[in-house]
Amino acid sequence: MVLIYIAVGLFIPYAILILFYRSGWNELEVFSPGGQEPRLRISVVIAARNEEENIGELLRSIDSQTYPKDLFEVIVVDDHSNDNTAAIASGFSFVKLISLQFENINSYKKKAIETGIAAASGDLVVITDADCIVRPAWLRTIASFKEETNAVFIAAPVVIENKPTLLQTFQALDFMVLQGITAASVQKRIHNMCNGANLAYERKAFFEVFGFTGIDHIASGDDMLLMQKISNRFPGHISYLLSGEAIVKTQPAKTWKEFFNQRIRWASKATDYNDIKIFSALFLVYFFNCALLALLIVGFWRPYTWIAFLAILIGKIAIELVLIYPVAKFYNKQRLLKLFPLYQPLHIIYTVIAGWLGTFGSFEWKGRTVK
Repeated sequence: MVLIYIAVGLFIPYAILILFYRSGWNELEVFSPGGQEPRLRISVVIAARNEEENIGELLRSIDSQTYPKDLFEVIVVDDHSNDNTAAIASGFSFVKLISLQFENINSYKKKAIETGIAAASGDLVVITDADCIVRPAWLRTIASFKEETNAVFIAAPVVIENKPTLLQTFQALDFMVLQGITAASVQKRIHNMCNGANLAYERKAFFEVFGFTGIDHIASGDDMLLMQKISNRFPGHISYLLSGEAIVKTQPAKTWKEFFNQRIRWASKATDYNDIKIFSALFLVYFFNCALLALLIVGFWRPYTWIAFLAILIGKIAIELVLIYPVAKFYNKQRLLKLFPLYQPLHIIYTVIAGWLGTFGSFEWKGRTVK
């Protein structure tokens, strides 16, 4: 009974938190670029390692931008690839290719981005990943939003395009929840969240907070930990760009091992947040899922706990659907919602495992083992 009381006690603030996120999402207005003449100089920086299967498609999508080509540059920093990534990137005449020279560091991606920004000439740095595809009005929308809001740091939407497999559908649903929370948290200014596949910030702001100094020993966090630094220095100047034209499509993990390594990597930076609000939210989510998993396991010895587990699980599904429905509608993925309840047990298990290993374990990232 004590475990049931704990689970219920955690569910109540969890439900309040989810409803708070829904309120934040509702406050956002879809942004449409104005008709002003483009004048902002942009540097697109891409850190790439062993992305020969993807980087060509990304660069072709960037080449199709409606933003004036004389106002943006594309910098690809090759992170010691041992495939054809560099050769493919160098085949695009508009790409400035840089080979990362640093070895034996813990965060190669941060060093790659830092190297790209050092070589950049734009006032606004736009970051995406090598396995992404951008829409034609991507840069025009970001530039227009920057000029209208004067935001120093811009978080923008990312979506996983999935095939109808168990792994990819689960990722797409899970990622949409994260995107909804990201947008809402930035809008509410409750805590800082973003995704490194689609963000932008002032180049001078990056240097003003001394880039990744102080967080460069952490393998992950090139997005959210930097956002945290910039938010501390420029409070009130962090914005979320909600626009269909700004959506970046990213690739799902191909295997369960790759998926868990990705989520463990994301979880690994949790203890490095100095914002008590985001740490508290992560703490609540993690231990609520731990309590649910414990109820499920204890039920093998005390079957009555399964009744409590099912009741709380149904409540969890219902409250999360309140959040995810408008998010799925924005991304035009409402068809996936019918599968949302079926993936809940898997979501609980992976949250507990990834959270634990992110703190105490190690993970593989781009062929490297990171602790």
